[in-house]
Amino acid sequence: MSLRQRVGDLSSIAISIVRTRLELFALEAGEQKASLLKLLALLFGALLFSTLALLVFSLLIALFFWPTEYRYWAIGVLIVIYAGLGAIMFLSIVNRLNKGPIPFSATIEELGRDIEMLERLRSNDGER
Repeated sequence: MSLRQRVGDLSSIAISIVRTRLELFALEAGEQKASLLKLLALLFGALLFSTLALLVFSLLIALFFWPTEYRYWAIGVLIVIYAGLGAIMFLSIVNRLNKGPIPFSATIEELGRDIEMLERLRSNDGER
């Protein structure tokens, strides 16, 4: 076994180990990103709907003394519009989180190419 083949073997093993670690890191980073973004989305939704609840409550008080028979319809329409917009925004955030790319995928692909190249070099050296 030549020195070049041994160095190729060690390099291949080292790059394989690094690739495995980076794949694990990418998966964990993706999970953490999703978890953090979902938490931020829930926080934003809680703040938004608390604000909207206060606004609708204020409108309820104002409309409660408004002398027309359509005051409750106005409140109902506002609630439906706000709830619909909030649901659309929340679903959009969840959809974006679920369909986002895996972090570091380009790095993992590049390391895979490096491993293939080193294995070709090792096999070419073994044929000689």
